Amino acid sequence: MGAIRTIRSYTKLPDTDLSKFAGATIVGLKGNPALPTPPVDVGALGTLKGAFDDAIVKANKGGSLATAMKDAARAGLVAALDKNASYVDINCEEDMTILLSAGYQAVSTNRVQTVLNPPVIMAVDYGQTGELKLRIKGDAHRKGIQGRIKDVKGTEFGPTITFRNSKSILFKGLAAGTTYVMELCGIGGSTGQSDWSEPVSKIAL
Repeated sequence: MGAIRTIRSYTKLPDTDLSKFAGATIVGLKGNPALPTPPVDVGALGTLKGAFDDAIVKANKGGSLATAMKDAARAGLVAALDKNASYVDINCEEDMTILLSAGYQAVSTNRVQTVLNPPVIMAVDYGQTGELKLRIKGDAHRKGIQGRIKDVKGTEFGPTITFRNSKSILFKGLAAGTTYVMELCGIGGSTGQSDWSEPVSKIAL
């Protein structure tokens, strides 16, 4: 287990709150490029949530059988959430933004808040036409990522862009044949954000 991991306190939530939490993970995992293959996919998780919601309504009307069915539906939903939480733990690559993007919350083994280091840009790859995608090292203390870009001939960077997580750092709408300069900063730590990274440049296609 890495320095960051999902917290499993959802197992103790009241029924309606557990249902809301499950809904948040469905939204977080749906189409999430950083976590594409959870063991319980969003369709199956939605079915389990729906069954649990129906069982809550029936149990509220009373009856020991309805309560037992609700408890069974709850256990099935919790088991699915646990499986996906373990998947997130393994695949978030020590990146807090990826973990949080899945709808889960995190517990850290390191409680000390420190000054956040600037992101380390490992590579700049091509996406589709007019796109540049940056790859960076993970950081357990980082809660978000922002970036900025400019034409190499320009003097001012454009507006700051906030990215969902470290695997979604994509600059779009770039002019082919133009060389661009890009910088990133991390959000979090004791000062709120890191310094800007060392700039990188690449020509867009």
